[in-house]
Amino acid sequence: MRAERGLSVERLAELGRVSRSSFYRFEEKKPAKPDEDMDLRDAIHRIALEWPSYGRPRITAELRRQGWKVNPKRVYRLMREDNLLCLRKRKFVVTTDSNHGRKVYPNLAAEITPTGVNQLWVADITYELTLTALRMALANRDVPARLVHHSDRGSQYASNEYTGLLHDSGIAISMSRKGNPWDNASCESFMKTLKYEEVLRNEYRGLAEAKRSIGRFLEKVYNEKRLHSALDYRPPAEFESSLNLPFHPSPLPKSEGPQDAFFQA
Repeated sequence: MRAERGLSVERLAELGRVSRSSFYRFEEKKPAKPDEDMDLRDAIHRIALEWPSYGRPRITAELRRQGWKVNPKRVYRLMREDNLLCLRKRKFVVTTDSNHGRKVYPNLAAEITPTGVNQLWVADITYELTLTALRMALANRDVPARLVHHSDRGSQYASNEYTGLLHDSGIAISMSRKGNPWDNASCESFMKTLKYEEVLRNEYRGLAEAKRSIGRFLEKVYNEKRLHSALDYRPPAEFESSLNLPFHPSPLPKSEGPQDAFFQA
C-alpha cells in the first residue's frame, strides 16, 4: 500500500516514528459524533441550577412541563453522567414533647385521603408559635364542615388554649400515634424542604431579613413554582386553580416569623 505522493505506509510510519498499527488506527478513526443529548443536557442543567434539591422525578416532570418528551431513565442516565443526582442525608431529630398530662386525640388523618382543599390541615413545630400559625390559617382559609386538623401529640398542640380554639372553630382534632412520627410525614416533609431549600442555603443578617426571605420562599417559590409529587408534580397554586377555586396565599404576619407550619389539603 502506498499513500499520496508515492510514499509507502512503511516509509510514512518510519518518518512519523510510529508503528504501522498506530498509522492504521489513526487513518480509520472517524470524527466523534455530536452529542445528541446536548440540548436536553442544557435544559437539565438549567433546572438543576434553579432547583438544587430536585431529583430525577421532579426534573423529569419539569422537563415535560417545558415541552420535552423524555423518558425518566434517559433523564437519570444524563444526570448520573453529569454528576447531578441529588443525594441528601436526613438526620431525624426528635422535637416533640409528648410527656404531658393533657388529652391526646386519636389519629383521624390515617383514614383520610384528601380529594380537595381544606379537608385536612396538618401541623408541625420548630419553635413556640403554634397558636399564631393556627390563627393565621383560620384568618386566611375557609373552614368547611368536617375539616380535620392533624398534628403530633406535643404539649403545644394538646394545650387547652390550642384545642379549645380548634373546638370553637368546629374543627375535628387528630394526633399521631404514640412513638410514630411518620403519621405526620407530610408536614415533616415540608419542614425538611423549608430547611434544605431556603434556610440552610442562606445566611440571614438578622431576624427581619429571615422573615422576609422565608416569606418570599413560601409564597413565590413553594406555593407558586415548586413541583409537588403529591399534586401530580404541580405547584399548590396551579392545583387549586385546577379545582376552579381561588388560591388563597397566607401572608406572614408582620410581628411573627414562619416557625410553625400548616398544610391545607
